[in-house]
Amino acid sequence: MEQLQETVKKVLAQIRPTLQRDGGDVEFVDLGADQVLKIRLTGACQGCPMSGVTLKEGIEKFVKSELPTIRAVEAVK
Repeated sequence: MEQLQETVKKVLAQIRPTLQRDGGDVEFVDLGADQVLKIRLTGACQGCPMSGVTLKEGIEKFVKSELPTIRAVEAVK
């Protein structure tokens, strides 16, 4: 499980520059046994009305394409 978490962090690092260009960022929070990845959106992403779209159409889609075992990505505060 720890190895998978490290792989997830590397995948998130690939997304990070895109978010940072718009003043936001993403942090790894947890990966549960149910294969649901929990992340925290920070910076400009935190209160952005488009953060839901960024989460599902950007982050989740990319993470699942790189790691098909991930069932979902959820944002936590």
